[in-house]
Amino acid sequence: MQLYGKRALVMGLGVHGGGLGVARFLVEQGADVTVTDLRSAALLAPSLAALDGLPVRFVLGEHREEDFRNTDLVVRNPGVPRESRFLQIARAAGAAIEMEMTLFFRLCPAPILAITGTKGKTTTTLLTAAMVSAHLPGAIAAGNLRVSALEQLPLLSAATPIILELSSFALEGLGEAQLSPAYAAITNLSADHLDRYGSLESYADAKRQIYAWQTANDLIVLNADDPGTHRFFDPPAERLVWFTSTLGADEQRAPIVGWQADQLVYRSTVREEILLALADVRLPGRHNLANIAAAAALAISFGIPATAIRSAVRAFTGVEHRLEPVRTVAGISFVNDTAATAPEAAIAALESFDQPIVLIAGGSDKNLPFDKLAEAITGRVKAVVLLQGSATAKLAALLPDQVVRYGPYETLDAAVQQALDVACANDIVLLSPGCASFGMFRNEFHRGEEFRRIVNAL
Repeated sequence: MQLYGKRALVMGLGVHGGGLGVARFLVEQGADVTVTDLRSAALLAPSLAALDGLPVRFVLGEHREEDFRNTDLVVRNPGVPRESRFLQIARAAGAAIEMEMTLFFRLCPAPILAITGTKGKTTTTLLTAAMVSAHLPGAIAAGNLRVSALEQLPLLSAATPIILELSSFALEGLGEAQLSPAYAAITNLSADHLDRYGSLESYADAKRQIYAWQTANDLIVLNADDPGTHRFFDPPAERLVWFTSTLGADEQRAPIVGWQADQLVYRSTVREEILLALADVRLPGRHNLANIAAAAALAISFGIPATAIRSAVRAFTGVEHRLEPVRTVAGISFVNDTAATAPEAAIAALESFDQPIVLIAGGSDKNLPFDKLAEAITGRVKAVVLLQGSATAKLAALLPDQVVRYGPYETLDAAVQQALDVACANDIVLLSPGCASFGMFRNEFHRGEEFRRIVNAL
């Protein structure tokens, strides 16, 4: 791909790091780079500081039509809807429309293993990377992890695999470009981002792009236990590998990786192999057993031996912002699960603990149903402390009168203090909002970082 001298417009700098990686990469390739973002310079200050000194023009607080008419290439941030009228202007003017991942896939010399799903994709991605790295040192994890894939290109070769977490937004662009990874996995599928997609069918179609353009020699790993998977995904049987949390002796699907009593087993039409034991697992929560099975299915399909898979699981203690222990205060354990931005993720968190729970929940709306989360809360939690947000009233309205609740609070500081006042020794104060974070925070990671700061200051 020839980028030298091209007029390149980065649409959406963002605060996660993807836009930064794109801008730096385009500058390094000799492109004439402009960055445009609807947010102000004050809100983008950390990202702007990271680009300080580079020959980049900035158009902030607005998008200008002339910028989209006078460019050769637009690289849109995943948060920019594909229906944007500015993208239509650029297309009409003859500009190419790309995303970071489409550029990366076109240029990457390495084998690509990619993971998506509604929940569990970050943990599964990092588990897969740990398993691959245990056998092939130098393997890299990137993508929807606040790690720019483009900036990893100089480190990659045909012998250096890269493991990517892909969001539905990134997969939209890959689908338009007819690009899929050779090795792919979908952890599960349930309602999320319906504020953008409008229907579960449209959301599932975005996820489907992870395997839609695979070739005959590629493969896809799917969840045998997940109703959404069976409803929406139907890849060719010869490319399919399953994973399950309960592998029965009479299971007919193969190849498959699953938990059989206290052992994780790989079974194909020609062999069966024990990969690891339940005693090797250090991650909390039954949902993480499914994540381990998914990662192992992808890794063993890529040729990673059981010894490497086992050693990786033994060393893997978790991912920040996902059931992350922060601190114990007066016998009360504070746990940061801010990455639970959908109700199903918060339900999985609630099911991970036996102790009484004081739940901090609520936030901004993604047009998701909260009835199942309300059911999980009822009879399971000691109290709910609500954060202010557009989704909070929907959740609160579904909670029965017997559920003790406080708030909604306008600040996380006030919510944490209330949770501390309610909790007793041996209780869990769990930040697992089940909602997005926009309005009160820059993103869910900012919410988790603030939670850690507040708890550590108690």
